[in-house]
Amino acid sequence: GQKDAISTKIINFNNEKMQITWAARELFPGENVSFSYTFDEGKQKVWKTCPSYLLDQGYNSGCFFKTEGHTLAFSIMNNNGSEELFSKMLKSDFYIKPNPPENVTFFWKDDTVTVTCNKPERAVKCLKLELQYKSKFDKGWQSRTSKCCRVGEQGFDPRKCYSFRVRLKRLVPYCNVVNYSSDWEAETFWMNGTLLDSCDDDIKSQSNTVILLSCLLAVLLMIFILLILLCKWQRLQKSVMPAIPDPKYVFADLFSDHNGNFQEWINKTHHAMVQTKLHYEEPECIIEEESQQKDKKNSDKQESREKIFSFSGAAGNTNTKAGQNACLMPTSNNMVSFAGFQNLTNEDMYVML
Repeated sequence: GQKDAISTKIINFNNEKMQITWAARELFPGENVSFSYTFDEGKQKVWKTCPSYLLDQGYNSGCFFKTEGHTLAFSIMNNNGSEELFSKMLKSDFYIKPNPPENVTFFWKDDTVTVTCNKPERAVKCLKLELQYKSKFDKGWQSRTSKCCRVGEQGFDPRKCYSFRVRLKRLVPYCNVVNYSSDWEAETFWMNGTLLDSCDDDIKSQSNTVILLSCLLAVLLMIFILLILLCKWQRLQKSVMPAIPDPKYVFADLFSDHNGNFQEWINKTHHAMVQTKLHYEEPECIIEEESQQKDKKNSDKQESREKIFSFSGAAGNTNTKAGQNACLMPTSNNMVSFAGFQNLTNEDMYVML
């Protein structure tokens, strides 16, 4: 009864290595047991001691050895080998744990993903290929199982990043008495047929794009606001402080022709203004004296319309109003009348004409 009650765990790794473990501290407290096995059948069995023990706090808790046949018999005995504590015979093929799939490939087309792997050398009919996947929006893994060694699934969103992993499973109970599956192949990350290092890269790229667009919009908005404020400021500045004209443009000849020499420029400009007035200006000048007005009222109204030279004001009298002004006044006979010039000789008048 004690021999049948002992619980052991038996694993045949891809029909290459065997591992048998037991709970040493619970089953055999304070005792270090020994393990022996054989793959031979019949009466002439050759028992072998365990080549590699598995330890649990210094006590033998398992054995690891090479698979050498389909039928296995093993025995657990006390430390000195005088008493058998547990024994069992089994078919090693019913405890196979397959290796992970090799050369896994992904094919993504539209919303369908197809996964394939190399076919194992043995017992292909006893194996299934399991595909699991999830996106960052899924709480758990989604699973799809098919015959070895091809599995496909539809409904994938090309805008999402998915995590994929695959493994091989042994069929139960036709091939195995224990539901053993291989270890998971390395997890991969895909998005619309593109292999990524991780789905975090997709999140970072999207967040970086959002941040970049936000910054760009913020900059454009700030530039727009600054342009509006600049226009407002220019209008306010023009209304409060009118622009002062630059003398460099108003008096261009002062800087270009006279190199900023104001005295030279004013002398030449004044001379040109006088010449312009003498030759081109024809201002009307009406000089009236109170004494002349009284004389003109009593003068002869039939005075000749010839042009004459009229000089008013007595020599040496500098306080009269007429002696302070001079002008050229046209008459009806295209003669010129001069008023206000004193002590002019005939020669001077000739030069002026």
